[in-house]
Amino acid sequence: QVQLVESGGGLVQPGGSLRLSCVASGLPFRNYAVAWFRQAPGKEREFVAVINWNGDRTFYGDFVKGRFTIARDNAKNTGYLQMNSLKSEDTAVFYCAAAPTTQSILLRGASAVQYWGKGTLVTVSS
Repeated sequence: QVQLVESGGGLVQPGGSLRLSCVASGLPFRNYAVAWFRQAPGKEREFVAVINWNGDRTFYGDFVKGRFTIARDNAKNTGYLQMNSLKSEDTAVFYCAAAPTTQSILLRGASAVQYWGKGTLVTVSS
C-alpha cells in the first residue's frame, strides 16, 4: 500500500518559515518525481514545486518567486519543501504528490499525479 505522509504544517507569522516533510512508503521512491501542490479555501489545487528523481532538476510555480525550496533524500524516502518569507496568501493545505516525471507534472499538473498525501495545513497569520 502506497502512502505519502506529510508533516511540518502549522501556524506561522507573516515573514516566518516552515519546512514540510513527506515520507513515502510502499513505492520505489527514487523512481518518482516528487511534487507539492496547495489548495486554499475556496480555490483550486495549485502547483507549488516539483523535483526530479535524483534532485538535480527543480521547478516552481510562478508565485514562489525564490521563497520556497524543494528537496529530497532518497535514502530516507523523504521529500521536503522549505518555505521562507511566508505571506498570509500562502495559507492553504499543502499536499505531497508522486508522479512519473517532472515533465508530466509541468505538462499536466495535478492530473499527472499517481499518488497523493492527505495534506498538511499551513496557516500564515499574525
